[in-house]
Amino acid sequence: MEQLTIRQIAQLANVSRSTVSRVINNHPSVRPEVRQRVLEVIREQEYVPQAAARSLASRRTNVVTLLIPRSSAIIFTDPFFPLIIQGITETCSERDYSVMLSMVTGTQERDFYQRVLRSRMTDGLLMLSSDIDDPVLPLLINDQMPLVLIGEHPYMQPMYTVDVANRAGAVLAVSHLLQLGHRRIGAITGLLQMKTAIDRRDGYKQALLQAGVAIEHSLMIEGEFTQEGGYAAMRQLLSLEQRPSAVFVASDTMALGALRAIYEAGLHAPHDISLIGFDDVPGAAYTTPALTTIHQPIQKLGCTAATMLLDHLEGRPPLQQHIRLSPSLVLRQSCGPRVA
Repeated sequence: MEQLTIRQIAQLANVSRSTVSRVINNHPSVRPEVRQRVLEVIREQEYVPQAAARSLASRRTNVVTLLIPRSSAIIFTDPFFPLIIQGITETCSERDYSVMLSMVTGTQERDFYQRVLRSRMTDGLLMLSSDIDDPVLPLLINDQMPLVLIGEHPYMQPMYTVDVANRAGAVLAVSHLLQLGHRRIGAITGLLQMKTAIDRRDGYKQALLQAGVAIEHSLMIEGEFTQEGGYAAMRQLLSLEQRPSAVFVASDTMALGALRAIYEAGLHAPHDISLIGFDDVPGAAYTTPALTTIHQPIQKLGCTAATMLLDHLEGRPPLQQHIRLSPSLVLRQSCGPRVA
């Protein structure tokens, strides 16, 4: 069947072309009986709106893509991701943009680049912080795709980025433990091929050195920003001949796993070991004990990144190339003074 035009659909439904357009775009100003008549004609004629043709004509799709270089199993179990996605989608919706979510692992990124970005199915891209040697970032930069990176990259400075001050947040966390009298402080880092994990680890080191405390590499265990990673890393720390009296965990998600390992070892926080996390995800206040942590404004990260990208797309270049949001210390019950 030959594809009809909006004019022909309007003639068959005995309405104006603008009315057909409003029905297709689900505009609320169409009377129910008129909407029903137009929809019946559309169904009978098997009409498909030519969105792709319209976008080619205008060179705009009003769609932005959020690329998360992680597996769906991680994204849907870590409360960090829903918060940042909420901030992005709410901001885009307010400005009449849709968000396409793409979750890809490293082996899928080149296919994503060819299939989605090179075909210009999106106006711009928001990309969550990825591995330092991520193969798709150079492609995006060379392609001049409008891009905002949520998280920083150590080598690719000429791009727009939004992040929290990760190193400063880690200094804040470890300084709190030092003020409580702890000197043997462990660290569960994230994957150290990520800038976020490196910055939080370096903040841990900085706080110790500034307090005159020597760094012991056996007290630093690399996790994976997952509960399982936090659990395994804490078990390693607890197996040391001289275990730490406190531990800085580089994400609340890992801290949940660490708390489980402490409990299974017959120990309790904070009496036997103090624990502090990073992120302040909603569940952090409901652990046992409630988790002391570093708050980062996760939803605001998404809002700020989306605003930066949309301003750029609409011809208003952001005033700042790099935006860093400030972290803060949230005191709960998982940290206490060092027990002699």
